[in-house]
Amino acid sequence: MRWCLLIALLSLSWGTFSQTDSTKNKSRDNRLVQFSGVIVNDSLGAIPYAYVRKKNSNNGTVSDYYGYFSFVAEKGDTILFSSISYKDTYYVIPDTLSNSRYSIIQLMQPEATELEAVQIYPWPSKDQFIKAFMDLDIGNDYDLAHKNLKRQELAAQARGVNNDSYLSYRDMARQQQQKVYYNGQAPSINLLNPVAWGKFIQAWKNGDFKGQ
Repeated sequence: MRWCLLIALLSLSWGTFSQTDSTKNKSRDNRLVQFSGVIVNDSLGAIPYAYVRKKNSNNGTVSDYYGYFSFVAEKGDTILFSSISYKDTYYVIPDTLSNSRYSIIQLMQPEATELEAVQIYPWPSKDQFIKAFMDLDIGNDYDLAHKNLKRQELAAQARGVNNDSYLSYRDMARQQQQKVYYNGQAPSINLLNPVAWGKFIQAWKNGDFKGQ
């Protein structure tokens, strides 16, 4: 008899607890809402990858490339919107909603942050820089540069370099122009051209053929 009474009491207590938990869960489910929306700036342009979360909590999400977001929140929650170069914005979800879904268009204002100027120095002090500069071994770079600028050296280097696309195009265009210019007639011979002879004599006087 006692065992039957004990089992009846335990069953009654378990049913009461189950009803209480079920009531609490149902009440909490009624407060949940699918919170969605789009985040835009003052030009109505989408703000991508903005943080959207419940205030003083890590519960939230990040907007996508088009500024869209969606996550589960509770009615009455204060939502924080934050993004780089924009002011933090807060929004309170109404606690009088009768629907389990709620959508908004959230506007964020830009915020300009002025940073202090930073001066970068290659050396800790001016004296150390002067000492390092004076101790620098430049070698014979001047003699090497003077040698590379000689006319014979430049000509040798030029002979070993192929024409690029621009020079090849100019050479082809020049040949086509000459072909069209002398179309139907024999090309002129510079041996009898007085202008060519004048240029040759002037180059001879200037010493352009020395060393060749």
